[in-house]
Amino acid sequence: MGSLVLNWQPLPAGSAPRLGIITSRRVGSAVVRNRARRLLREAFRLHQHDLRQPVAMILVGRPSLAGRRFASVERDYLRALRLATLLKDKP
Repeated sequence: MGSLVLNWQPLPAGSAPRLGIITSRRVGSAVVRNRARRLLREAFRLHQHDLRQPVAMILVGRPSLAGRRFASVERDYLRALRLATLLKDKP
């Protein structure tokens, strides 16, 4: 199972993509939750220009997110974007 859940809603053309992140106490202590949010925010920042259209996105961190490295979180994030068909086609 992935370390996050992706909810999204399209925005009007020309808008900037928006991000909200939710991490409950089940993810871990405040330090662990803040690190998880930083990792999710960085994955969004690196790939926001790869989105097919502007979206308002909510990422919900699951308890399995605790202790993961960035590469693993980024892989789960990109998998969620592909399942939602939000990524641009590669040339």
